[in-house]
Amino acid sequence: MSTDQQDGSRSTGDEIGQLWSDFKSTADPQAREALIVQFSPLVKYVAGRVAAGLPQSVDQADLVSYGMFGLIDAIDKFEPERGFKFETYAINRIKGAILDELRSIDWVPRSVRSKVRQIEQAYAKIEAAHHRPPSDAELAEELEWTEEQLGTALLQISQVGLAALDESVGGRGGEQGESMTLGDTIADRSAGSPMGAFEAAESRQLLGEAINTLPEREKLVLTLYYYENMTLQEIGRVLGVTESRVCQIHTKALFHLRTRIDDSAV
Repeated sequence: MSTDQQDGSRSTGDEIGQLWSDFKSTADPQAREALIVQFSPLVKYVAGRVAAGLPQSVDQADLVSYGMFGLIDAIDKFEPERGFKFETYAINRIKGAILDELRSIDWVPRSVRSKVRQIEQAYAKIEAAHHRPPSDAELAEELEWTEEQLGTALLQISQVGLAALDESVGGRGGEQGESMTLGDTIADRSAGSPMGAFEAAESRQLLGEAINTLPEREKLVLTLYYYENMTLQEIGRVLGVTESRVCQIHTKALFHLRTRIDDSAV
């Protein structure tokens, strides 16, 4: 047994590198299959993250099957010689494949889409007038809703899954003309061309500036959810509030970020 084989972690890295070399140089189907098996846990991870914000009627197994198409696409298109990390590149492709399929089956009810547009418009109007994020009371007053109705709407939006994240931001484009979404700016889209990396870095800078204008509680929720990978239930325990309230805070924060980034992109 060689020294490399005795070192499990190094051997694994060497073996994966050899699989990439075999697949990219000769299109070896066995190498491709081995890569799919090797990175398939990424699909389950992404599906679980997306499923956390979806109704229970959406089967996570279906999300995994949608995500597998994204993984296969990522493996086929990945260019190891660029020196970027495959996992980062693949996660975005997997998530995109899942969201594309969900869009195709029109999983967001029209009534919820309407509420998203109403809240976005009200949020942007108040923020433009006062140069700060609106309070729940101000937002409800502008919408001519009660605060309870606003809370219910925010909860409905959060429960149909990343409605605010699953939209292009300010018409900005990523590599090869792909639309840039708020979810993509939170993730790392650095894999690709220098221009794609520059645009992703610029978008993340805009996102960081927008996050800094949030009230502390909303900022904390986003930080714990997207950067610490905590669940909404775990965040609720940290803040001493219900999971439903965390959903509302999270959704309202996303409206703020979209408004700020859209304004910056004009």
